[in-house]
Amino acid sequence: MTISSIDAALRDNAPTRATEIPAISAVGVSKRYGSVTALDRLTLDIRRGEVFGLLGPNGSGKTTFMRLLAGYLLPSAGRLTVAGLDTVRDSLAVRRRIGYVPESAPLYRQMRVGEFLAFMARLRGLPEPAVAAAVERVVDRLALGAVVNKPTRALSRGYRQRAALAQALIHDPDILILDEPTNGLDPRQIIEMRELIRSLAGHHTVLMSSHVLSEVEKTSDRVAVMLDGRLLGVQVMADTPDLESWFLSLT
Repeated sequence: MTISSIDAALRDNAPTRATEIPAISAVGVSKRYGSVTALDRLTLDIRRGEVFGLLGPNGSGKTTFMRLLAGYLLPSAGRLTVAGLDTVRDSLAVRRRIGYVPESAPLYRQMRVGEFLAFMARLRGLPEPAVAAAVERVVDRLALGAVVNKPTRALSRGYRQRAALAQALIHDPDILILDEPTNGLDPRQIIEMRELIRSLAGHHTVLMSSHVLSEVEKTSDRVAVMLDGRLLGVQVMADTPDLESWFLSLT
């Protein structure tokens, strides 16, 4: 596929309607480490309320983009906004709008699940009278009642992933950023996680990444393909009867 045809595809698929502020907007965003370019002039709009999937192999730039959104990294070039807020200039306001689950789903192993969620609620700035209700809400939403009094170190992989997602939801953010949310789960847990992600759409915008084609195909409203730090194309899933063929045509 030629560079000109890729650019044309991006123009057709990336923009959000002019009257709508996108949940996430990247314009010419790059991230470089010395001579290594991890993300190369990414331009992309993600709409409010959709599940947007990033598909690509390890090293394609997916995690770098998510870390830029979460404020863990600063862009080398370009502009990145969340709900119209600049991720560099308005970083604290941006962090209040997002919930982030990195691939490793880190938890405080010495804490019980309920204690961990209450701690994260306070860390997110929830007033003390609202903490218990917030914990109850996410425990119910993520079906964590059976393990709420267990230490996080004793949780199965599936429950660890649920607890990580619960902490990302504790402050009811507009946007959820999920890096490889089904990685390491067994088939039943994968199905449950897909259903959870789909249930969050509408009230939340969900950006998820995967290197597994079937995962983004079954979960996302739109899918972007990334390779070597570049965005190759964006497609609406409802308009793509054969995602595999489209993916192969780009890569």
